[in-house]
Amino acid sequence: MRILVTNDDGVGAPGLAALTRALVAWAADAGSDGPAAAHEIIVVAPSSNFSGASAAVGSVTDRTTITYQRAIVEGAESVEAYGLDAPPALSVIAGALGAVGPKPDLVLSGINHGVNVGRSVLHSGTVGAALTASQLGIRALAVSLRVGDEPDPWESAADLAVALIPMLAAAPVRTVLNLNVPHLPPEEIRGVRWARVSGAGLIKSARGSGSWEAPNREEIEGPAAAEAARSIMEGEPEEKGQIVLTVGSPFPHSSDLGLADAGSEDATLVAQGYAALTALRGPRADEDPELLGRLDQSLGVALSPFAFTS
Repeated sequence: MRILVTNDDGVGAPGLAALTRALVAWAADAGSDGPAAAHEIIVVAPSSNFSGASAAVGSVTDRTTITYQRAIVEGAESVEAYGLDAPPALSVIAGALGAVGPKPDLVLSGINHGVNVGRSVLHSGTVGAALTASQLGIRALAVSLRVGDEPDPWESAADLAVALIPMLAAAPVRTVLNLNVPHLPPEEIRGVRWARVSGAGLIKSARGSGSWEAPNREEIEGPAAAEAARSIMEGEPEEKGQIVLTVGSPFPHSSDLGLADAGSEDATLVAQGYAALTALRGPRADEDPELLGRLDQSLGVALSPFAFTS
């Protein structure tokens, strides 16, 4: 297989280096079984930090060239590596469409410093790169490690990611997996569980510079948060102000966790010491017949004033 490694923290990030080293060791073991088992690894990643870029590519019609620089991955100096002046998704597109050679069979994105659970899945450049790969007909894995005290146990996430490669390679084309690993050494991880995306996010509220009363609870989700943090953005025309974001944790409060049942949400599982694995689906048309039937009824009413030619 040909495996393209990318990330959103930048080509020099320690997580990418840890993942690349693990892949080199895995490929070497596979190669010991004969030439047919050999694998090829290439790194194509942003030259700087593009965290939170999601699947953005920028205005490619205004800028049809991408500058790059050959890079060296610490501990995997033999791997061909490039740092691109581009977000993760565009790095994958360039790597998959011929800029660095043949189209890869797999894309591994990470290891991100910080988990991508809950609403972060929508905004993550790590996940965005994997979803972009799927749109190009490539199987992909996004892998992230929860932030904690140093030293970071990168090997925990790297070893689990490598262990998933055979399963990913055998999965249908366009399969995307999102792996979130707790900040624990390998021997302390409780296992790997399938997870669903929780509704939690880092941003809890947004308030203008007008009058505002703080919520009673430390973290409030959903409509209740908007109601509690209601504020008015005031000022004369063209006057500038600020919107203040309240940033919290995507993880549930420790007092809410019971070791007997970790549930199925990604954030809860990671908080409990499990690695959470989620199968994601990229942008596709929703073909649910019940939904389309209801929408079609409303569509007829909405378009009744128009006289379309057949």
